[in-house]
Amino acid sequence: MTDTGTHRRTPPATFTSRDPATGRPLAEHPVHGPQDVARAVERGRAAGARWAALPAARRRAHLLSWKRLLASELDAVAASVAAETGKPLRDAELELVLTLEHLSWAARNAGRVLRGRRVRTGLPAANQSASVVHRPLGVVGVIGPWNYPVYTPMGSIGYALAAGNAVVFKPSEYTPGTGVLLARLFETAVPGFTGLFTVVTGAAGTGAALAASGVDKLAFTGSPGTARKVMEVCARSLTPFLAECGGKDAVLVTADADLDAAADAIVWGALGNAGQTCAGVERVYAVRAVHARLCDRVVERARALRPGTGPDAAYGPLTMPGQGDVVRRHVEAALTAGAGAPLGGTDARHGGADAPGAADPAGGPFVAPVVLVDVPEDCPAMTEETFGPTVSINAVADVDEAVRRANASRYALGAAVFCGSRRQGAAIASRLRAGAVSVNSVLGFAAVPALPFGGSGDSGFGRVHGAEGLRAFTAPQSVTVRRFAPPVDLTSFATPAAAKARAVALTRWLHTRR
Repeated sequence: MTDTGTHRRTPPATFTSRDPATGRPLAEHPVHGPQDVARAVERGRAAGARWAALPAARRRAHLLSWKRLLASELDAVAASVAAETGKPLRDAELELVLTLEHLSWAARNAGRVLRGRRVRTGLPAANQSASVVHRPLGVVGVIGPWNYPVYTPMGSIGYALAAGNAVVFKPSEYTPGTGVLLARLFETAVPGFTGLFTVVTGAAGTGAALAASGVDKLAFTGSPGTARKVMEVCARSLTPFLAECGGKDAVLVTADADLDAAADAIVWGALGNAGQTCAGVERVYAVRAVHARLCDRVVERARALRPGTGPDAAYGPLTMPGQGDVVRRHVEAALTAGAGAPLGGTDARHGGADAPGAADPAGGPFVAPVVLVDVPEDCPAMTEETFGPTVSINAVADVDEAVRRANASRYALGAAVFCGSRRQGAAIASRLRAGAVSVNSVLGFAAVPALPFGGSGDSGFGRVHGAEGLRAFTAPQSVTVRRFAPPVDLTSFATPAAAKARAVALTRWLHTRR
């Protein structure tokens, strides 16, 4: 029967993105299901084949065009980030600045990092030439977070595209508009490659559909619990998986450290973006001789900060509903266990003005700064990711104890060391289990595109950024080319046994001498 148009299709399901500070609706977005995701992957596979066939210089030129357009539209993209996350506009602008640096580095260095290279063969294969090439995977799925909705996923998106892949991106359901805007700007900057970078929107169901869609690799950013669920889906088809799952990052402060510099960095690392930073500062271990003075400096600086929506606000609201309950639970558990709270925690059980979750005059889910001291190491505030504007500062006998406590966490993402001697600081950094460490700064590594980023344990596995990040989205292929017939062919049944025995004896003699 011919469809006359009298039967209307059921409109697709939608969801509403909202301003986290006020609850005000921002936009409606479709809930993409398995069929929608499958079509996006199919389009990506077709576009990706043409993209991979381009010379590296052409891909570089296209990606730099996108980078320039993002720079031109920085105000619009930052406004989208600020609206959907609630963070101050200046913080959103900083996120874009870092993103541009990383995208530029990936575009400019992919050809050099991924070009084929010759390798030495060794004596048994002296008649062969050998090389390694890095081939694109095909279609890379990316599931992004809401706390840094451009910078974090672009560590996978930009590097995967630079390596010659297509990308299907599912932004967080809290920041879908930002993801859609990124894709729209890509289509404008890189015409003729429709489907190369596609965005699908929705919540957990859409992410599960992407994991099960047959992508050639999935890069995920989120909680360890969600990572395990997504990884389980990927395991059914042996889809490679890259996970960045947050942290419980520690700062170590030695007796000869610059305490003013340390305090300033700790406050920024702990309270920036309302503490919603995977590599933000959550634990501090200060040598006992300077612990009290460091705490005084941290409290003094943190007390001057206020959350809100106005231009003078230091940071915005908690983006995700329910996160305030997590912060409150961690603080209350610490106080019950005997911790002190020189700032923000004294009225936690009673909902006072400085309590975690106390309302800002503007209204909304704002949390005032919280500084805890002498927190038992088994408290959630020391073991679980709080993801709020809190910091715990504990005294230790010496650097050795600080290292032991920092490494005792099941997370191992980032860390920082403040020390009077840069050489000693680097030596301490080498003893930490974290995937990235800054000496006399916090999050210094995030601004260096050439450095790989990632962790271990509950912080996930795999790396983005840098050369390792480019290679993460390729499959190395080993190639040998026979240059001449070997004197003794060890891979032929026609070679006499005596000749093979002489070759084995010669090899054995050589290796016993080395």
